Order: sequence, then C-alpha cells, then structure tokens
Amino acid sequence: MSETQQPQSLRAVLGVRELIFSGSMRPGERLSEVALAKQLEVSRTPLRAALARLEQEGLLEPIPSGGFAVRGFSQDDVIDAIELRGVLEGTAVRLAAERGVQPAKIQIAQRLVAALDEVTGNSPEETLFEKYVDLNAEFHALLADLSGSPIVQKEIERVTRLPFASPSAFLDAQSQLTSFRASLQVGQAHHRAIVEAIELREGSRAESLAREHARLARQNLALAIEHQDLAKRVPALALVAI
Repeated sequence: MSETQQPQSLRAVLGVRELIFSGSMRPGERLSEVALAKQLEVSRTPLRAALARLEQEGLLEPIPSGGFAVRGFSQDDVIDAIELRGVLEGTAVRLAAERGVQPAKIQIAQRLVAALDEVTGNSPEETLFEKYVDLNAEFHALLADLSGSPIVQKEIERVTRLPFASPSAFLDAQSQLTSFRASLQVGQAHHRAIVEAIELREGSRAESLAREHARLARQNLALAIEHQDLAKRVPALALVAI
C-alpha cells in the first residue's frame, strides 16, 4: 500500500466506524461506497479495504448481492462478547503469573494501580472520570502484554474492537449514575488483586479475578438498558436490539 493510500485507509476505517457508533447508520442498512467515499473524502480502493476490515471486526456483514450492511446485535451477543473478553484476559493474566513477568513490568502495573487509586478516590463521587478512562485503557492493554503471547494479545485486541466489549464501553454512562459509579470501586479492587496475583505467581486466582472483573460490564449493560437516558451515552447500544 502506498503512503497516499495509508492515511486514506485509516481515515476510512475511523470515519465509517464513527458513523456506525453514532447511530447515523442503523443495523441492516446497506452501505453505499459512492456516498461514503464522497462523505469521507477518500477513494474507493481504501474504502473497500476499510469495509473489509470492519467486517473482520464484526461491525459489518456481507450482503449476498454484494457490498456490506451494518450488523445488528442481540443482548446475548453483547453478553457473549463481554464473556469472551473475560476469558481472554483471564488467560492472559494466568499465563503472566505462570510464566513470570519481568520486575520492571510489574512495577509499571503497580504504578498504574496506584494512579488509578488516586483518580478513583475514596468514594464514587470523587472519581475523576476523564483520567480514569485513559488509565483504565492503559491498564487493560498492559494485561494483554503481560501474557507474553502475541496470539492472546491479538485476540484481546480483536474482541475489544467491539465497542460494548471494550473495558471502557460503559464508563461515560457510569459517570451519571451512583450505582454505576460504585462499580468502579469494585473494579479498582479487582485491578489491585489481579496485579498482586500475577506477582505472587497465582495463575488460577489471577484468571478468576480477570473473568469476574469483565462481568462488571454485564451488570453495567443491564443498568444502561434499564435507564434508557443513560443508554444514549453508550453509542454502540444503537446496534443492539433492546
């Protein structure tokens, strides 16, 4: 791919993804290459590559007559994606504990936990959400890296491209409801315990904690569905049949 095509491909991926997540494109809607290319100011070749990539990510589905449509999801699909993230992150931290991690990387994990402690505060009302979102994403990326397995890391990256399976999927909604905010305190306790289990080489414990941690997202999904005004703060739920 030429240097000219690379930024166009990236712009196409990000642009189409944003249109889908914002609800501008509804589940089942067929994508027009001509209209998208014009709207995103890219040529057809990088746009086609972007659509193929988004199909691999699970956001689009092929149409028998040709082209792609926006994929819709059921609540069970969302739950399964969250569960799969838990399984993969659990595997990552179990491998990290069993194989051992360099002290320097453990120190990075401990510093991240300490930074998350600071922004989480002593109560849900004290949480600094913007900082928490960035640190939380950094922490989960580090968990994948600690596995020492490029295969596991790649699969975690793949599943977390589905927006409702991302560790940050419900954080914006969590800032608006006390019961959401309280779950961050529980999640931070999980973060701390996972790092401790890795350091102590307790693979089964680390895996169990990571899977339990992912299930917090299932609780937050139920709350978002129950409070429709908050569901609007999780744009990806526009793709889910509720």
